[in-house]
Amino acid sequence: MTDQSFVLVDSNIIFDVSGSDPNWSEWSNHQLSQLVGRLLVNPIIYAELCYDADGSAEIDALLLTLGIHYKSLPKKALFSASQAYKTYRSRGGTKTTPLSDFFIGAHAAALGIPILTRDVARYQTYFPSVELICP
Repeated sequence: MTDQSFVLVDSNIIFDVSGSDPNWSEWSNHQLSQLVGRLLVNPIIYAELCYDADGSAEIDALLLTLGIHYKSLPKKALFSASQAYKTYRSRGGTKTTPLSDFFIGAHAAALGIPILTRDVARYQTYFPSVELICP
C-alpha cells in the first residue's frame, strides 16, 4: 500500500469514538469504518491521544483496535510546518510555538493524503491543497 492511499486521522475523530461523544461518535465511527486499512496517525496525533492515557500501551491498544497505523513525519513535512507557522505569525498569530495542526497539515501535504477531521479552519487556511474529510 502506498502512502497516497492512507488518510491521516485527527485526534478529535479518535476521541469521538473512544469517548462515545454524543454529538459526533456516529459520524466519526462511520468515517473510520469506510476507511478501514487506510488509517494513519503521526507522532503529534499520538501525543495528543496520550494526554489522558495511563500509558502508551493504552494508546497502542486503542490504535490496534481501530486499525490505525503509525507513521513518523518526514523532514519535508517539518520544514513545511515551520513555514506555515511563520505565515501564521506574520498574520498576527500570537502562539509562540508551532501549533499541532501545522505538523498534521504539513504531514498530509508532504504525503499527498487527506485528513479526517472536524477541525477544518487552520488546515484550509495554511494547507489549502490538502483534502479534508469533514462534516
